[in-house]
Amino acid sequence: MRTIDFYRLPNGQRPVEAFLDSLTGKQAQKVLWVLRLIEELESVPRQYFKKLGDSEGIWEVRIQFGNDIFRLLGFFESGALLILTNGFAKKTQKMPSQEIALAIRHKNEYLARRKKP
Repeated sequence: MRTIDFYRLPNGQRPVEAFLDSLTGKQAQKVLWVLRLIEELESVPRQYFKKLGDSEGIWEVRIQFGNDIFRLLGFFESGALLILTNGFAKKTQKMPSQEIALAIRHKNEYLARRKKP
């Protein structure tokens, strides 16, 4: 159905990979389970995956583990390829605007690099 990849900074680092490394083993397992759902299910429940409104095509992956809520943001490139740009633990009801802005900046950088010969 879909393929998930992690955004790579020009220096080679992957912010989502670094975020996943900061989680406990069980937290990371739950995140990977949700990512597998997104890859395998044609229709993913909105509780796990949805497009953010007014965000230039940014999608949100939502993972709840006990009282912790983790979010991964990303965008679609060439149809079924989801590029995840950043991840964070959400502490409030409102989506942090700086995280959306970061995802948009990474998306624009990614697309600009893809256009270069």
